[in-house]
Amino acid sequence: MDTSGSLTCVVVAVDGSEVSMEALRWALDNLKLSSSSSESSFVVLHVQPSPSVAAGVSPGTIPFGGPSGLEVPAFTAAIEQHHKRITETIMDHARLIFADRSVNVKTQVVVGDPKYKICETVESLHADLLVIGSRAHGRIKRMFLGSVSNYCSNHVHCPVVIIKPKGDSSE
Repeated sequence: MDTSGSLTCVVVAVDGSEVSMEALRWALDNLKLSSSSSESSFVVLHVQPSPSVAAGVSPGTIPFGGPSGLEVPAFTAAIEQHHKRITETIMDHARLIFADRSVNVKTQVVVGDPKYKICETVESLHADLLVIGSRAHGRIKRMFLGSVSNYCSNHVHCPVVIIKPKGDSSE
């Protein structure tokens, strides 16, 4: 991989896991942005789940939630607030990692399904590289949940670096 400074946009996806923060450290330690463009930057991206996805339940399954076809605004608002606090904590952790670096770092938060939103953001930013951590779910769990890093590596149109957890020798 060419790390000689020809990169103008590197997206690093973070989800709060230690391996995603390790991916951010790896990118900052090992990649050099182009010095010929003042717009060159690392983009720390977090995808916040949408309230309906995050809840994983319909209002009908919530005691006294009412008919299953209706939205429960207070419930949705509470989930949104909870996810905003989580997102703030994740981005604060990321800021601690890049705060003392002399590189241009931008942060971006989008809402939705991580595998789709990471790909959309990488494409819309015309990123040169995506750096993402792998949570190393077991084969059975990965079969049912899918792997965000695997999906992204097969759907973005730029190179992808996948950082595995320390000590993981699978695959």
